Amino acid sequence: MIRVQLPYHLRNLAKVQGEINLAVAPPVTLHAVLDALEAAYPVLKGTIREHATLHRRAFVRFFACKEDISDQGPQFHLPQAIADGHEPLLIVGAQAADSKCI
Repeated sequence: MIRVQLPYHLRNLAKVQGEINLAVAPPVTLHAVLDALEAAYPVLKGTIREHATLHRRAFVRFFACKEDISDQGPQFHLPQAIADGHEPLLIVGAQAADSKCI
């Protein structure tokens, strides 16, 4: 089972609490996990990836084993600790800083 942690607003939208467990057949790629997530929770379609291109939305980040994998391609193989369910895949809502404050 793949463990996925969503930000509060997406958990609220999907009406789930805590982690989501997904069955994903090998190879465990970022694309496969997001496909499984959207299949299990259709309301999330278009919230993490664009509908047409399936590219990551600008203010969404992915973390695997404390590494930012947001810029990896969709066929990126997730670390074995994620594939084995020992570590969760984190989907995080990024925040933008106001350039006047920097």
